[in-house]
Amino acid sequence: MAQRKPFLLRLDPSTHEALQTWADTELRSLNAQIEFLLRRALRDAGRLPPQDKAGGKPGVQDDTGRPDAVGRSGHGSTNTVE
Repeated sequence: MAQRKPFLLRLDPSTHEALQTWADTELRSLNAQIEFLLRRALRDAGRLPPQDKAGGKPGVQDDTGRPDAVGRSGHGSTNTVE
């Protein structure tokens, strides 16, 4: 697994609660949900290269953010951030 870099993130309580609720709905930890959203935002902004889904690399996450869902379709939420 790639090395993780811990850091402190301060959130206002309403943002924290909304993220925690969303993470619970998606069956993710709060940390995994934040990382998923950041990766998606970076990819959408063209700041992160797209993941190689064709390679089938173990541990690579698809758009659902779950390593075991690589190559599957129809998983994940249709929720959007407003």
